Amino acid sequence: MEQDKKMVKQITSMDENFAQWYTDICKKADLIDYSSVKGCMIIRPYGYAIWENIQRILDSKFKETGHENVYMPMFITESLLQKEKDHVAGFAPEVAWVTYGGSEKLTERLCVRPTSETLFCEHFANIIRSYRDLPKLYNQWCSVVRWEKTTRPFLRSREFLWQEGHTMHATREEAEAETLRQLDCYADFFINELGIPVIKGRKTESDKFAGAVATYAIEALMHDGKALQAGTSHYFGDGFARAFDITFTDKDNKLTYPHQTSWGVSTRVIGAIIMSHGDDNGLVLPPAVAPIQVVILPVAQHKPGVLEKAAELKDRLSKRFKVRLDDSDNSAGWKFAEYEMKGVPVRLEIGPRDIENNVCVLVTRHNREKTVVGLDGLEDAVAAKLKEVRDGIYRKALDNLNRRTYKCTSIDEIKTALSDKGDGIVRAMWCGEEECEDKVKELTGVGSRCIPFDSEKISDKCVCCGRPAKHMVCWGVAY
Repeated sequence: MEQDKKMVKQITSMDENFAQWYTDICKKADLIDYSSVKGCMIIRPYGYAIWENIQRILDSKFKETGHENVYMPMFITESLLQKEKDHVAGFAPEVAWVTYGGSEKLTERLCVRPTSETLFCEHFANIIRSYRDLPKLYNQWCSVVRWEKTTRPFLRSREFLWQEGHTMHATREEAEAETLRQLDCYADFFINELGIPVIKGRKTESDKFAGAVATYAIEALMHDGKALQAGTSHYFGDGFARAFDITFTDKDNKLTYPHQTSWGVSTRVIGAIIMSHGDDNGLVLPPAVAPIQVVILPVAQHKPGVLEKAAELKDRLSKRFKVRLDDSDNSAGWKFAEYEMKGVPVRLEIGPRDIENNVCVLVTRHNREKTVVGLDGLEDAVAAKLKEVRDGIYRKALDNLNRRTYKCTSIDEIKTALSDKGDGIVRAMWCGEEECEDKVKELTGVGSRCIPFDSEKISDKCVCCGRPAKHMVCWGVAY
């Protein structure tokens, strides 16, 4: 059957070597190339087009809720970075420093931004005076630098693209509501646009963002059973405001400190798409972010009328979808393999016999099923197929999450589950002590991912020490 036939032979099987499979797709699907700077990647046009679609969707969501885009400098003075001690301590090992400007040694080192909280705080201190100035709802699209020791395309590189939202609010309640609203925004995007189910929850104290009061995250499970932190949203309280002396006069004419949030997702999202939906033939792209939603492949294109009909269909479909017509002289087999590799959601085949019968063939990428449809009403048929792709990849990813979620009440149960079934999400109780959190990872290899919002009481006792449990935690091996 065609559904079982491997179209692209140059990709390592994911069951044979998942890491190599991932790298093969990044390269063979023309997503990235390697730079001469170790740990940095070149995002090629097809990969960048995916990022542009991600950016377009999220930017629209942010603006619907009143956020404005700004741009901050990429350099941070060392003295500015040092103002919030917990924050600088958390990022110190990954900071890249500029020590020379031209041939002259700088009097003060400049940090290449690993994140921009300090830059925003410096600016907020200059522009916030009254409660009438609040809230400040800002977002920035930029690149940041973190000097990672071990790198992998999209998942962890020394420079990467992201968005970082930074907001200031008059009250704690408003800031906490913003933090959770943005977490919900990310979750909605992953589920509805990307077809990736996520677990929403709060990070443990030891795993929260440097300088935050609370960090919330969405966690996704990849095809190999490893967890990926897909997005984070942080509530800072007034800690940064105090450190940077940001004050405002409230409605009672009292001087007080505003409450702050930040939240972000990065090009790591592309890695999540690859590892959630890809197969041994290449990418499987969610239609919402696919650079090409429909590729038209004329069959026997040398015969009269075929290219003309294909061009006519392209003009029709382009009014609603992102369409490419491949009328090159490459073989049909090459074209099939090429667009399988690139993960194009729907392939449209049209040949002389199809034209005679006023039909074409639609092939969906995620399951490679062929459907003959009439050319009258083709637009609606394509829309239905794109929805079928999104729903199909979501069901597959959700099935993977459900199959790989284990409820355990002891260390031995965790070890047995992981030994018998492989990596996944372990749901188990925890006493709240960091010592036990570390011990679970030491004994089983899985670390805490989050305290999920959909917690359940699996038992009364901590999975590690047996003392009364305070939280249910999702544990996993993480990228």
